[in-house]
Amino acid sequence: MSSLEVKDLHVTINGSHILQGVNFLVPENKVTALLGRNGVGKSTTLKAIMGLNPGTGIIKFGGTEIVSMPTHKIVQMGMGYVPEDREIFASLTVKENLSLAARDEQPNYDLVYSLFPELLTRTGQRAGTLSGGERQMLAISRALVSRPRLLLLDEPSLGLAPLVVEQIIDCVNTLCRSTGLTVLLVEQNANTALGVADHGVLLALGKVVADRPAAELKADSSLRAAYLGY
Repeated sequence: MSSLEVKDLHVTINGSHILQGVNFLVPENKVTALLGRNGVGKSTTLKAIMGLNPGTGIIKFGGTEIVSMPTHKIVQMGMGYVPEDREIFASLTVKENLSLAARDEQPNYDLVYSLFPELLTRTGQRAGTLSGGERQMLAISRALVSRPRLLLLDEPSLGLAPLVVEQIIDCVNTLCRSTGLTVLLVEQNANTALGVADHGVLLALGKVVADRPAAELKADSSLRAAYLGY
């Protein structure tokens, strides 16, 4: 199972109550978009799921409680994470970055190179010399190389050209539809996210204010205007 269940999640950072009882479900083999304006707690939610921002409440991955579990154990269970700032090793080559991320003896290099052929021609190139789009491709590939069942993607389009964004979002969609990968996508561009997602969860001030099929959220102009600004 690759479903994710979040119940009554609270996170306090430096005295600020960032998440105030967040509840949502990420069904397996689907793309779920976590949406909202800047500062509402989207990235904090992903970090809490990964054990990077400790919180209280219930988080279950595939039916197993993971709230008190260390991050490396969560990764070993089959969860991949691409942070907002990508966090690649700039001084290492593309291949070395991927090798470090591999958890087993049969890393899925074929998959990532088929998704992002640009990286195949740059395996010996230092990651710090890649373009912004290529760095994002490498960050996603590092999360995929160990065959996760659930992928958490934090702002994959940030700072990228529209054509690169389209390629990355298309790859996410392909992965989910062809391999059954479950995806939780945080994306500032709500229109882009709702175009690829099956379901949408809308955050405002640390709480869920809407939890609906993506098509319904996209069609609700009053809700979009109030919480997403478009």
